[in-house]
Amino acid sequence: MTAHEFAPAKFQSFEEKSDPKNVAPRLKALRAEMEKEGLDGFLIPRADAHRGESVPPGEARLAYVTGFTGSAGLAIVGKTRAGLFVDSRYTLQAPAQTDTRKVSVQEVASGGLSAEIGAYVKTGGRIGYDPWLHTPGEIADLSEKLAGKAELVASGNLVDRIWHDRPGPPVTPIEFLGHNRAGRTSAQKVEELQQTLTGEGADATVLTLPESICWLFNMRGRDVPNTPFVLGFAIVPKRGLPTLYLAKGKITPELKKALDGVARIADAGTLPAALARLGGKAVHIDPATAPAAIAEALKSVGATLIEKRDPVLLPKARKNDAELAGMREAQRLDAVALAKFLAWFDDAAPKGGLTEIGIVTALEAFRREEESCVDASFDTIAGAGPNGAIVHYRVTTRTDRELKPGELMLIDSGAQYLSGTTDITRTLSTGKPTKEQKDRFTRVLKGMIAISMARFPRGTSGAQIDVLARQFLWQAGVTYNHGTGHGVGAYLGVHEGPTGISPRYNLPLEPGMVLSNEPGFYKAGEYGIRIENLIRVRESEVAEGYLEFETLTLTPIDARLVDVSLLTADERDWLNAYHARVWKEIGPLVKGKVKDWLKAATAAV
Repeated sequence: MTAHEFAPAKFQSFEEKSDPKNVAPRLKALRAEMEKEGLDGFLIPRADAHRGESVPPGEARLAYVTGFTGSAGLAIVGKTRAGLFVDSRYTLQAPAQTDTRKVSVQEVASGGLSAEIGAYVKTGGRIGYDPWLHTPGEIADLSEKLAGKAELVASGNLVDRIWHDRPGPPVTPIEFLGHNRAGRTSAQKVEELQQTLTGEGADATVLTLPESICWLFNMRGRDVPNTPFVLGFAIVPKRGLPTLYLAKGKITPELKKALDGVARIADAGTLPAALARLGGKAVHIDPATAPAAIAEALKSVGATLIEKRDPVLLPKARKNDAELAGMREAQRLDAVALAKFLAWFDDAAPKGGLTEIGIVTALEAFRREEESCVDASFDTIAGAGPNGAIVHYRVTTRTDRELKPGELMLIDSGAQYLSGTTDITRTLSTGKPTKEQKDRFTRVLKGMIAISMARFPRGTSGAQIDVLARQFLWQAGVTYNHGTGHGVGAYLGVHEGPTGISPRYNLPLEPGMVLSNEPGFYKAGEYGIRIENLIRVRESEVAEGYLEFETLTLTPIDARLVDVSLLTADERDWLNAYHARVWKEIGPLVKGKVKDWLKAATAAV
């Protein structure tokens, strides 16, 4: 319905990106290659060599073979059986996208590879893997799990051999951030990194994560959807200039000039030779993110590996004043777009006729009114009614559902503005909610407020405070099967490490870190609820050595879904203060019917 009101979506497409009919012939072709190599199985991960959440079209091997397009997963193709391993986010999506007659879908916990991989080959079988697509940590862990059952064998990539129309590597423009956006020069960041290397006794580090490389050199690109990454590798010595390894087509005189005195530029094809020159040296690599091929290349020339976390991740996560200013500006711009969208939605939804695709298109159109909005930060999750219970739902022309008046609508979305990255979820009422829906929404809200109001001593991790968000749902005997929060980059990845709020994040939170705060509740087949704000860690003024959160997101929470009787006085005060702040900061930036809507939406409860 929105085709008449809004321009077509530019950031997001709605076509089916896979066809289960392709699975059988591609498995057959892959097995023929396995036979040539004397392999009993072959691993196909979702990841590329850079471990990004988004990958270029030519790196989407898991989707090519299995049809599954989620952001995490792995397949094992055996001689007669194939398995697709996904986490709890994708247990509904994966079976719908693949051919379940040929591929068994198995749910596994996030992190690590499942020992069940061994069930798809004969005892003593040989399982091939591309060492550029797996980390040393993964291979070591899986080798231990498969001991006595199967052998892992490094090989060429067999999927690439059968993918005859595989797209080439992306060659897109590269931009460099000014001091007003980066806050620190590349030279300053490199100097700090080299001091870290010296302290570790390392002669050099090999960087493989695009978020680390882009942050270190204050550059951004368009190599993957939704995230302003430049894909490449970097070797940073403890003294002297780093070398940045990029696809040959990216290397221009303009790029060399921009990095003059900061880094040398080299063709990515020369990386193996550069690794060979590190023979006999102590080299830092991250065993959780670097390709196993790099570790093996270094060991083969006698380099000593210092295996520690990527040394750029923590400095990057501690946003400086310029980065935080940009993030606040991005949230303000996003709040204006969301106010326009929500005012439109509140008027249109009760009348009926809205579809999920129409809703996504409308939201993108309001965001695109701001010229500095250059992309979505991920495909919008717009779940009407029962689709809201699918945690990582992506609407397509096949799944598009009409929102019925009275149903809940869950919208999880974000944008990439030149100033920063946004991520926000709101659950919206379109009629009279049920008593159960109000109860669950209020318990989710209480958890979100508990995180927002938390004060904790330095050294506290996200794993320790995660329970604050779940406690009210637990009291009702329910929970949610995803993390409460993830790190967010400054005009970088909307999901970034190394900290977050969930049982798996054990690193202490530090001032300057930006996180999401997003508890939820999902009733399969009926509705989903999630409320998400971005927050940043700051020093507390109440007590020395304590930290707290500043809420960055400035969009109303649907008070029609709140059972006020379940809120404590402090919780109600927080909600009213939050809405008063939204009105004060965003009210002057909107006008007309949108301003009227915002005033009503931020009224005290």
